[in-house]
Amino acid sequence: MDEWKEYILEDVIDKFIDYRGKTPNKTENGIPLITAKIVKSGRILEPNEFIAPEDYDSWMTRGLPEVDDIVLTTEAPLGEIALIKNKNVALAQRIITLRGKNQFVFNPFLKYYFQSTNGQYELQSRASGTTVFGIKAEVLRKVPVSLPPLPEQRVIASVLSSLDDKIDLLHRQNKTLEAMAETLFRQWFVEEADEGWEEDSLLKLIRLVGGGTPKTSITEYWDGDIPWLAGGDIAANHRSFVNHAEKRITEAGLNKSSAKLLPKYATVISARGTVGKYCLLAEPMAFSQSNYGILPNIDDCFFFTYLLINHVVEELQSSAYGSVFDTITTATFKENEVLIPTEKEIIQFEKSISPYFQKMFINKGQIRTLEKLRDTLLPKLMSGEVRVELAQGEAAR
Repeated sequence: MDEWKEYILEDVIDKFIDYRGKTPNKTENGIPLITAKIVKSGRILEPNEFIAPEDYDSWMTRGLPEVDDIVLTTEAPLGEIALIKNKNVALAQRIITLRGKNQFVFNPFLKYYFQSTNGQYELQSRASGTTVFGIKAEVLRKVPVSLPPLPEQRVIASVLSSLDDKIDLLHRQNKTLEAMAETLFRQWFVEEADEGWEEDSLLKLIRLVGGGTPKTSITEYWDGDIPWLAGGDIAANHRSFVNHAEKRITEAGLNKSSAKLLPKYATVISARGTVGKYCLLAEPMAFSQSNYGILPNIDDCFFFTYLLINHVVEELQSSAYGSVFDTITTATFKENEVLIPTEKEIIQFEKSISPYFQKMFINKGQIRTLEKLRDTLLPKLMSGEVRVELAQGEAAR
């Protein structure tokens, strides 16, 4: 770390773009709006809010983003960070955009610095607020950053970016596979639905399972071997497999509470808080009472069930229910009527789409392995415990 130097953030930043205090007029489509909600784990997730192209110039008066600019969430939550990959985006509140001075800092490196334990500490330790925990712009400007020489910044960022690029590729593959499966579902059960099928309650096809939370005051119920999903875990893995939970419970915690253990491939949906988010289990897991487990009424037709829930949620969001749920209850499922295919057709469909989901399952496992490798390397590279070899050409830059 001898060659690393301490700087104040504002001394190495060329552009500091802050749209806090402004609220844009949002539309159903148009130019994607980057909000704090979609900056997660070093990535910008798929936007679900937009502004009209004709409003872009009047809204983006404080500065325009460029590719490889850094977006940093300043509150709710604080400290999520990612690189902009498409300059045709708008910036929302609770986000500050940073562009480093080329002679001091390589933007991708700075992004990884703030993802590291040291970088997160510098942000979190300067946060303030009671109801909303965040960092003020003038405080952020004074945050210290530790930087190696530029050639080493580039090589460190290259090592970590190569892992993130592989992770992004696998995420894109899974999105494509799911889109193909959704297309087949619509063909089989919507566009080419049999006229003889009758409408009935969604609960004819699925079974709901309630969740639970072991008492947090009893330590022997927690830190066990059973993954326990909360709403945040589901939201972070929305429309994909989940193979990791922030918290785990013990066998005693499972047995002494209303928590239930769902099998691999079951669907879980958020009923409160992050309402309407859902995911597939990559292994048996328990879950909180703010969610529902969803099992097929026809044995082992888990992927049909997942696609059915995907279809129903989309229909509810675009129907008279409104675009936002406050809660999902048993009545939401009971009162929603769907076409009821024959058991034979459901089983046949399950067989046809299983290869798509099996590939998605494998990809999600590879994503988890790569993320663990990246997260192991990150603090070691940022602390100097692991040093990188500079190529001859890179060292001269």
